[in-house]
Amino acid sequence: MLPLKRSKITKRMVQNLAETMSKQVSHFNKTEVECLIRHFHVLLEDMKTEGLDRWTFRSILHNTFGLTDDTIMDAVFRTFDRDNDGFIGMKEWIEGLSVFLRGTLDERIKYCFQVYDLNGDHYITREEMLQMLRYSLRLPGEEDPYDGIKDLVEITLKRMDHDHDDRLSFDDFDSSVKEANHVMEAFGTCLPNTSRIEAFEQRVFQVQAKE
Repeated sequence: MLPLKRSKITKRMVQNLAETMSKQVSHFNKTEVECLIRHFHVLLEDMKTEGLDRWTFRSILHNTFGLTDDTIMDAVFRTFDRDNDGFIGMKEWIEGLSVFLRGTLDERIKYCFQVYDLNGDHYITREEMLQMLRYSLRLPGEEDPYDGIKDLVEITLKRMDHDHDDRLSFDDFDSSVKEANHVMEAFGTCLPNTSRIEAFEQRVFQVQAKE
């Protein structure tokens, strides 16, 4: 995406965009889409691109939504960045947030699986589990918990690998989550908690709607 100088977005432009996008995106009404469009442009004020770069997006994930693990945040960025151009555009931002904030169980299962499938081959492998858990479970000042994590991975894989092919397919993951919802974020926190969601929605929807 090439650097550019953006023109100021007008109220009419926001309304027209929201009219179109609210018909394409689930879970947000037209007024909420308008608020998200305005918020997106606020986030881009000091940038010279039409989208959020990886570092800006990671900052949002950490400061606004409480995510902390670098590997997971990079994977969430990749999941939002559907066209894989290295930036999250406005439509990708709103589509991603619709699942991130308000997704159905099926949508959140699909999202979490995509995040955990680090290399995009449609499987979560033992190596990917090790990579994610090794850093997400390590506390500052602690030694590398590699040996303990290996045991945890083997237990988790044995429990979730329904077709016994030594890796997790989407069907394995989907079935496991529907049997026990707490395993949906088994390999690292990739969704915001309720208080973070409420704070974001109050700030963006209620405050901006009054402006």
